[in-house]
Amino acid sequence: MSAPHDDLKANATGYVLGILDAGERLEFEAHLAGCGECAAEVASLRPVIGVLATAVSQVSPRAEVRARVLGQVIGSRGESRGFTPQRGIGWLPLAAAVAVAAGAAIYAVRVHQQVADLQGQLVQAQSATSVLAAPDLARIDLQGQMVAPDARARALWSRTRGLVFSAANLPALPAGKVYQVWVVTAQAPVSAGLLVPDVSGGGTAYYMTPQDIGAPVAVAVTLEPAGGVPAPTGDRYLVGTPTPGV
Repeated sequence: MSAPHDDLKANATGYVLGILDAGERLEFEAHLAGCGECAAEVASLRPVIGVLATAVSQVSPRAEVRARVLGQVIGSRGESRGFTPQRGIGWLPLAAAVAVAAGAAIYAVRVHQQVADLQGQLVQAQSATSVLAAPDLARIDLQGQMVAPDARARALWSRTRGLVFSAANLPALPAGKVYQVWVVTAQAPVSAGLLVPDVSGGGTAYYMTPQDIGAPVAVAVTLEPAGGVPAPTGDRYLVGTPTPGV
């Protein structure tokens, strides 16, 4: 019976570092052949290992260390093909230490990134909650247009607290494109921000809109070049107007 996916995924770092034993390596490689998640994990780890290899500054050895090493090299000239197996074993503790240090560095980077992501999510959640409690809250329900008739969305807007936007059933983004959310005022459309839906076409985002813009007469979503544009140029995928009295 094969090990659970999470247990095998935990071996990704050891696999990239080459410190798994033969059985673990074969089991992980068999799993890797059919698991896209673990294959992506391995691919993301390889550049980190490459950086670690060059991250340590080169240090000149002390004179006595250099003399001792040179003496060992001169004394070994009569031996065939360099180090004997016994001498090679002397390097194993160093190799293990390097492997442990590399694994610890990768783990620290991952933990730091996870903490940063969680902090960002917490700020987003707090901001969204603030919008929902705003006394000037306006609700705008958006309907899918001809290019995306099944798409739906809702925008909750407060002039002082920003915009919470939730969408569903948006078509997958073409290469080099992104959805852009617009607060349409009587003067001009104002970009709220970009939206990249998940695989199901859904997504929720918080945007801090400028406090000096006019009240929205509509909210719209267009398909634009990656990175967004200062004014809408692409097809409209979602459009909606404020609900009176809400």
